[in-house]
Amino acid sequence: MPLNVGNTAFMLLCASLVMLMTPGLAFFYGGLVGRKNVLTIMTQSFVSLGWTTVLWFAFGYSMCFGPTWHGIVGDPTHYAFLKGITLQSMYTGNDAGIPLIVHVAYQMMFAIITPALITGAFANRVTFKAYFLFLTGWLIFVYFPFVHMVWSPEGILAKWGVLDFAGGIVVHNTAGLAALASILYVGRRKVVENVPHNIPLIALGTGLLWFGWYGFNAGSELKVDSITASAFLNTDVAASFAAAAWLFVEWMNAKQPKFVGLLTGAVAGLATITPAAGYVSLSTAALIGILAGVICYYAVALKNKLGWDDALDVWGVHGVGGFIGVIFLGVFASKAWNPAGSDGLLLGNIGFFGKQCAAVAVSSVWAFGFTYGMLWIIDRITPVRVAPTAEERGLDTELHGEEAYPQGL
Repeated sequence: MPLNVGNTAFMLLCASLVMLMTPGLAFFYGGLVGRKNVLTIMTQSFVSLGWTTVLWFAFGYSMCFGPTWHGIVGDPTHYAFLKGITLQSMYTGNDAGIPLIVHVAYQMMFAIITPALITGAFANRVTFKAYFLFLTGWLIFVYFPFVHMVWSPEGILAKWGVLDFAGGIVVHNTAGLAALASILYVGRRKVVENVPHNIPLIALGTGLLWFGWYGFNAGSELKVDSITASAFLNTDVAASFAAAAWLFVEWMNAKQPKFVGLLTGAVAGLATITPAAGYVSLSTAALIGILAGVICYYAVALKNKLGWDDALDVWGVHGVGGFIGVIFLGVFASKAWNPAGSDGLLLGNIGFFGKQCAAVAVSSVWAFGFTYGMLWIIDRITPVRVAPTAEERGLDTELHGEEAYPQGL
């Protein structure tokens, strides 16, 4: 297959945009937590940036896209340490004409940010050793297998006809349900900080996430065509409508328009449109955005009512957003907007809708169950939760010996 220079350049740009999302997430989460825990949660994102790359290089890409084992996971030895990949190796998953190393780089950025999303749920109360083991185990037993099942041509869910354009199942739903399992296992914080310490930092993080999401969604076409353009615009439309919907619903309930609510609503819209971005119309993207803003807002309200201490609303935004996004794809998908996709329930395809529901249910159960069990095992090796005194003093000083805001500044 000949090299397509335009597609190659575009995909390198998209990989860079998705990479930028992880620092953006660090800023977003850093602004949401209290002053004594800023560096800890930002460190967790940047650790994923480094350590996930090591695992991806060693065997992660091979587990995701290597020769299949019963459609569940790829052979971890096939591309181990990226052996056999040369300058002449081309990606053969479609007719994009991009080097295989570009695909390796692009998909690696997805692997980096996905476990980092989970950290917002157990903010301020997990030891660094436990997080490091969690990061490693979760990638190996949850993320890598689901990438293979959904995005590898040999994956069992892909062959079954399940669609996920850019990560509703693979990224957001698995991370969101892992977050829910984490908060139920770890328990509530002793020191609850309900007020973000730096809203401008949240805004900066949201801006970087929103900007990077264009690479996340539009880049998932893996080439430049009209579907790339529609996925790009659908991303912005859904985020904007979701931000407005969350703003108005919260304004109605809290009697004030909240900036943090607007920003959170945008992220909810981005997460929800992700699986459907390249398969639905522009007007459908607007509708999905409105539904995302409203449903995710009330999911967070339900979480608060139930007393779940999801510190930064990972389940309510990413878990619920990813889940309903996959369901909405099953309802609204249209071959008129992507001939390689499928028609959804509204166009009479009940079978496709059922497959989407089944796939998201399976991913939810596995991500939740494995995460809870893995945390129990890690707790037998090293304490998962920090000591109460460490939580009171702040994890930046207790775990890392550093301060985001040294005394006097």
